Amino acid sequence: MKITRIELSFVPVVTRVPLKFGNQVLKEVSCARVGLTAEVDGRRETGWAETPLSVAWVWPSELGYVEREERLRMFCEVLRGDLVARGEEGHPMVIGHDYIENRLHDRLAEEGEGRGEEEKMPHLAALVCLSAFDLALYDAFGKLHGVKAFECLSKEWLGENDLSHFLEPAESFVGKYPADYLITPEMTLPVWHLVGGLDPIDESELTGAEPDDGYPVLLRDWIGRDGLDCLKIKLRGNDLEWDYERLVAIGKISLEEGVTNLTTDFNCMVTDPAYVNEILDRLKEAYPAIWDRIVYVEQPFPYDLEANQIDVHSVSERKPLFMDESAHDWRFVRLGKELGWTSVALKTCKTMTGALLSLCWAKEHGMTLMVQDLTNPRLAQVSHVLLAAYAGTICGVESNAMQFYPEASKEFLKVHPGLYRRRDGILDLSTLSGAGFGYAGVEGI
Repeated sequence: MKITRIELSFVPVVTRVPLKFGNQVLKEVSCARVGLTAEVDGRRETGWAETPLSVAWVWPSELGYVEREERLRMFCEVLRGDLVARGEEGHPMVIGHDYIENRLHDRLAEEGEGRGEEEKMPHLAALVCLSAFDLALYDAFGKLHGVKAFECLSKEWLGENDLSHFLEPAESFVGKYPADYLITPEMTLPVWHLVGGLDPIDESELTGAEPDDGYPVLLRDWIGRDGLDCLKIKLRGNDLEWDYERLVAIGKISLEEGVTNLTTDFNCMVTDPAYVNEILDRLKEAYPAIWDRIVYVEQPFPYDLEANQIDVHSVSERKPLFMDESAHDWRFVRLGKELGWTSVALKTCKTMTGALLSLCWAKEHGMTLMVQDLTNPRLAQVSHVLLAAYAGTICGVESNAMQFYPEASKEFLKVHPGLYRRRDGILDLSTLSGAGFGYAGVEGI
């Protein structure tokens, strides 16, 4: 197919409660919304996708929030113009890979010209800007050919472009395609709830400023309402006693409420494995039942893996250790494995193409997977949960937009009630139908 036209707009979303990322706090976000029209043999279809430009996550900085978000939006405009001007042709993975490898770095360098190092946009932010365009490619291709987006990843569709063209060592991937590493999807997935660092977990922590909007505020109420069995606990990563006590407090609630799966997220703030090890060891000795519930540890260390090549084998000997922000592409996954990381958390917001290639490299080398959220509302939720369904994760998918901005997806809830509301601890994907991402009409909302 060939790209012929791209529409770009931004959908503003305000959080009902603040969400903390490290030392950054998210109170609002713009979702980049892309409608990408492509043609083949005289036929045209428009693929749709959205990605939240989560400034606090993609670009931690002392620069003002407004400046950072405006630069992300402007960079999206640059990408739109470039993709249209080039009139890219081919399979979505070929187009996406070519742009990431051969164009994105140059566009990012141009964006940073004349700026100091502390003012330059990170590569992660550039990937997030590109992701909505990349996702829309897969939706358009599927619609043009009457297939689901995740079912056009075999030799039938990629032809001579097997994974040896994208990954190294090439000889390990000759004759192999992404479809070989995907599973037959389950239409229901266990769902993880995010316990943010600012979230009240006890009535004594309420200030009176909490929203009175019909949605839960306290953790126990969320567990009861949504039947939750999986909790992801945000920690500070630079305050060991606070982190330990927070983990114990939420662990006790989990024991009382029958929650069986926990994970810890240190938000890239840790610089010494001993910090994580001490917390885990103290927990194992004092509260073994809570320790047993910890399924994995997520991204304690700085996301710039090349600049912070920390040997993490001591952590992964205790619990599975998942790369998240560090896993920009398969090369970082490879470096992470050498340093002792055991697993990869995939995100559609770092491009579907990049996520699929990381998935294939990781599975080929015995690493396990999760699919983590970027608090994905609206259309962003669809491709996100589908990636988890086809990837084969160790336990479902994280999904927390219904906690932080549920009203942003209220019209989508009417069409896909099981996808935008967690029930009995699961998400239900069964209403997704048709070619591409199977939006079933919500792309027009």
